[in-house]
Order: sequence, then C-alpha cells, then structure tokens
Amino acid sequence: MKTALITGITGQDGSYLAEQLLKKDYVVYGIVRRSSSSNFERIKHIQDDVNLIQGDLLDQNSLIEAIEKSNPDEVYNLGAQSFVPTSWNQPVLTGEFTALGVTRLLEAIRLVNKKIRFYQASTSEMFGKVKEVPQNEQTLFYPRSPYGVAKLYAHWITVNYRESYDLFCCSGILFNHESPRRGLEFVTKKVSDSVARIKMELSNELRIGNLDAKRDWGYAGDYVEAMWLMLQQDEPEDYVIATGETHSVRELVEIAFKHVGLEWEDYVVVDPKFVRPAEVDILLGDSTRAREKLKWQPRIKFEELVKMMVDYDIERYKVPTYSSKNYDIPIL
Repeated sequence: MKTALITGITGQDGSYLAEQLLKKDYVVYGIVRRSSSSNFERIKHIQDDVNLIQGDLLDQNSLIEAIEKSNPDEVYNLGAQSFVPTSWNQPVLTGEFTALGVTRLLEAIRLVNKKIRFYQASTSEMFGKVKEVPQNEQTLFYPRSPYGVAKLYAHWITVNYRESYDLFCCSGILFNHESPRRGLEFVTKKVSDSVARIKMELSNELRIGNLDAKRDWGYAGDYVEAMWLMLQQDEPEDYVIATGETHSVRELVEIAFKHVGLEWEDYVVVDPKFVRPAEVDILLGDSTRAREKLKWQPRIKFEELVKMMVDYDIERYKVPTYSSKNYDIPIL
C-alpha cells in the first residue's frame, strides 16, 4: 500500500486525484492551510478517508513536518495561486506561492527523503505567446502573465532538482482542464454557472471578455490519471497533457446556451474590462509523448464536458437555499 501527499487537495484537481488514489488503495494525505474558515466542499464526500495536515507553501518548516508525518512514496504539488488575472493584481504573492513554494517543497523532499517521487503541476500558460502550433515538450516558452512566469520558474526548478540531486521529479504541462468542480473565477465555470442562472430566471445576462480566445479544454478527471501515470514510470520525464483539439470561448458559450434551448446572442455582453492585459490567443497541445509512453488518452470530449458542467449547475440552483449572487469574474 502506497502513501501519497497532495498539496491543493481541496481544489478541483486535488479532489479528483485524491478520489482516484483512494480507489487505487493509497493512503492519502493532504496539506491544507490554517484558516478561520476552510472550504472542504470538493472533498466532503471523501473527507473521512483522507488525512489532512496543516501546512503552507510559504513555510518551509511546515512542509518538512508534513513530509515527515505522512512519510509519502509520492508527493503531488497542485497547490498554487492559480487564477491568471489575480496574478497581475498580486504578482509578488503569486511568485511566493506558485514559484518559490515549489522550491520549498522540493528542498523539504531533498532533506527528508530523496526517494520520494514528486509531481509538479506545470501549465500550458508557460507557452503564452506561442512559438508553434501545436505545443509539445520541446516548444519554447513565452509566458504572458505573472502566473505563467511563476509557473515557468517552478517548472525549471523541478528540472534542476532532478538533474542536481537525482530526484524523481517530473512536471505535467497540463492544458486547460475543467469539471463541475471548477471555481467560479474561471471562464468555463463562469459560463456554465451563468447559463444555469439565466435558465432558472435568476439572471438575464453573461458579461464576458475575449470571445475569440482559443483553448485546448479537457476533463480534469482524465488529467489527474496522467499525473499518477507519470510517477509510475521507470524514469522521470515531463509530459504535455492535452486533447489536441482547440475551441474558442465563443464555441463554449454557444454549446452551453444551446444545451438549455437559448440563443446566446440574446444574453451575452462583451465587456472590455474582462480582457487580459496581455492575451494568450491560442493554446493547442500535442500529447504524443503521453499517449505513447504513458498509454494515456482523454475520454471526455469538449461538448460533453460543457453539457456536464451546465447540468450540474442547473441542479445546484434547484436547491432553494443556494445563493443567486451575480459573479463578475474576469475571463480565463
């Protein structure tokens, strides 16, 4: 029986990963930050089956203590300040969590047990102003946000620890991956939530930014399986995880509204305040290495994913006590 330690266990990816590891008979630990109000909504159905440890990516000692207490075979670092627009408003904090937090965690592993296998959540945002389409593991990076820059530091420090200390460290360069558990600040969830509220007559518009931005969107439940597969290999490597299909925000909106029998043009308002200071126009991943070496492939298609999210949000709004607050949230 293996043991895994997950940072960011209460997030979308952390909750799906914890579920899958439990099904594989892992003992699962999760690091959570000490706060006056904790949000365990995504893991409440498995909370009794996981072991939660207080820790913080800003605090080296707490990470060392968490690793000593859990004694993991595998560490999955999914914790970060991961919302791109916030990284412009809080660039220093984003760097502390998303970049230096990874260094602290790697250093804790080096000090406690160098046999631990480490997974770093890298991102397609590192490609930014893309140099080629599609993007693979050899594509040059050109991040276009403080978040992308911080993630790029984290990516290369992971490579550096692998090469300097012979640690089993690898990064998954994951393209956009969504689910019903996605946070309201992300464009996919903003769309599905708004469509549900409009359908339930709780709202009458969706304000959004760049409809022409294109992304390679997949299902988070598929992508966490790739994380696990990376740590089961004989040698550590970095992998692009993507569907190989690109869709625009406009397509996302069209599918969501059509699913509930509404015309999107009647409700969507393009608002310049939701456009990024430096836009990433198109992201499209080439996951050939993952498909060949990991035998991984995505199962949930884009249209099915969008419908799944809309259906989930409609069911949420059928609960009488659910808040109908109108969220004004930036795109992507």
